[in-house]
Amino acid sequence: MPALEVVHAACPHDCPDTCAIAVTVDGAGPNRRAIKVEGDAGHMDTAGFLCAKVSKYLERVYDPKRLQYPMRRVGEKGAGRFARISWDEAIAEIADRWKALIAKYGPQCILPYSYAGTMGLVQGQGLDRRFFHRMGASLLARTICATAGAAGYKATIGASIGIEARHFAEAKLILIWGSNPVTSNVHLWRYILEAKRRGARVITIDPYRTRTAAASDEHLAVIPGTDAALALGLMRVIVDEGLYDSDYVARYTLGFEALRERLQAYPPAEVAPVVGLDVETIVRLARMYAQTQPAAIRINYGLQRHAGGGMAVRTIACLPALVGAWRHPAGGILLSTSGTFPLNYAALERPDWIPPGTRTINMTRLGEALTNRDEQGRPAGLDPPVMALYVYNSNPAAIAPDQCQVLAGLRREDLFTVVHEQFLTDTTDYADIVLPATTQLEHMDVVKPYGHLSLMFNEPAIPPLGESRSNSEVFRQLAQAMGYTDPELQASDEDLIRAILDVRHPWMEGITFERLRAEGYVRLNVPTPFAPFAEGGFFTPSGKCEFYSETLARQGIDPLPTYIPPRENVLSNQALAARYPLALISPPAHNFLNSTFVNQDSLRRVEKEPLVVLHPADAAPRAITDGCLVRVFNDRGAFCVRAQVSDRIRRGVAYAPGIWWAKLSPDGRNVNAVTGQALTDLGAGATFYDVLVDVEPLRTPLQKA
Repeated sequence: MPALEVVHAACPHDCPDTCAIAVTVDGAGPNRRAIKVEGDAGHMDTAGFLCAKVSKYLERVYDPKRLQYPMRRVGEKGAGRFARISWDEAIAEIADRWKALIAKYGPQCILPYSYAGTMGLVQGQGLDRRFFHRMGASLLARTICATAGAAGYKATIGASIGIEARHFAEAKLILIWGSNPVTSNVHLWRYILEAKRRGARVITIDPYRTRTAAASDEHLAVIPGTDAALALGLMRVIVDEGLYDSDYVARYTLGFEALRERLQAYPPAEVAPVVGLDVETIVRLARMYAQTQPAAIRINYGLQRHAGGGMAVRTIACLPALVGAWRHPAGGILLSTSGTFPLNYAALERPDWIPPGTRTINMTRLGEALTNRDEQGRPAGLDPPVMALYVYNSNPAAIAPDQCQVLAGLRREDLFTVVHEQFLTDTTDYADIVLPATTQLEHMDVVKPYGHLSLMFNEPAIPPLGESRSNSEVFRQLAQAMGYTDPELQASDEDLIRAILDVRHPWMEGITFERLRAEGYVRLNVPTPFAPFAEGGFFTPSGKCEFYSETLARQGIDPLPTYIPPRENVLSNQALAARYPLALISPPAHNFLNSTFVNQDSLRRVEKEPLVVLHPADAAPRAITDGCLVRVFNDRGAFCVRAQVSDRIRRGVAYAPGIWWAKLSPDGRNVNAVTGQALTDLGAGATFYDVLVDVEPLRTPLQKA
């Protein structure tokens, strides 16, 4: 009887922790089966434990509802009725339909749609990019999560590089700003708890009293979308009272005098009503931050999902340089570590294959692209129109904004839609062809984290279930069926990993395919302790932290930190607020990760049902009681959920944790029925938390959309 074997794996999900996983397998050949997954105790950041979601990963892998063979639609779009077909039939039908569409409309009528269903570099952005570049299909701007914050951070710091997670344990003050690590970054929370045990003060800035806020020393409930104003108010106090690090500012920053002038417009007395805090709190926080070192800030992407989101991240990112926090390994700010990895994306993706003049379609505006109409119903002018959609690593029917318009586009009979998936999601229900996808335990990959500094290897632990196939394998087959003879389109997964590792950089020294595969994970060759900007060396054009950005100025963007209010806000849009007075935010539910895991029975039972949380002062005048069904609505649409009345949310804000699949929601709609397709100031990102709504008790029986 063969002995049990432990295989190195890496969590592929869109979470900064990117855990090292030890998979115990039993048996051999087609009968080989995974019997346990656990956190790798040898990886410092994973520390031997997994989150509540991934610890149950085998439930996902062996779920009887897993897709295991290709299918063709037999019912109306949206009905989710399919008949089994063979892989040969599926690939031939896709290729034939695409060839006919290309002959009539040109290749740009085909749109790939993917995001972070897997963060693996092979299965997430390898042969797919090469294939669609070779075809000449429309390019997809993958903006739906992080581009605004990344652009704002880059304008200030130069790259997505910050505090190494382990150093949070050494901080004396930690500001958790627009982040909920207990839910979405639990391995960082372990370091924060260690800092607390050592006497650090932890303050959470968030409109909702999250699990993290409840476990912090202090919770500051700001108005959504006003974070930049708060940061500017803090800087005004720090500069006025001479609490800034004049030596660090002189040596390693650019534009301080211009910043000082800008701050004159943000006295705490004027900032306070904008952000929803009192003057004394702003002044006290500013003094505490400037006078406590090392001070660490953890920001996340939630606070950049509004009109001024890019500038908000840029503004907060100025704070550490102002007070010299970067001098310490435990000082500074962390948004993402992704920019620390100097990988060879050009070799992996082959952007040199993109035909000149190829258009780019923003994934945040999928509804507009599929209907060829803007949000006001006017012609969008896409020529050629989108006639084919290939969806992988995403579930746009659930996660894309302006759900009503997205679904209208997906219902088009003349739109040929293929979805490569693990389960029958909201999106597969609108597909013409559904292809079964592997899980992380069934394919090879390498995963780059954005919350720590170890590159991760994922060894396939078991054979693919049924007839499921990986993204890379499907694109090899599609390339053959389309008649593309380029050898680069038949590259193996190992070839793709070797391509991305083919880079000469001191931080990558010693990191090879062989070493990664043998060890499972390798930390970048950076110093320990890691204090990236202790002596400047920022990745900006000037090499300094840029309070003033000439790069932004050349783009016609304000070169200095500023406050750009949400488009839908009680102060910035009073006419709309008179009709829809509640600001809606929709962070991930504790047991879901975006729309992933929503269909997993054990996790959904814990979450119970979709909710909207209202403050008692907002619920009472609407005759809303705890536990009643309500309708959340605005001009874009509506969705029905259970109300929870609680003082965990600040007055004037509604909190609807997501992202529930629409077909698992009470009325067949989720929170994205009310979100819009407007873009952020920087990075052309999504504005999911720039939404005004009203809420009313449900007065008629529920009907599924």
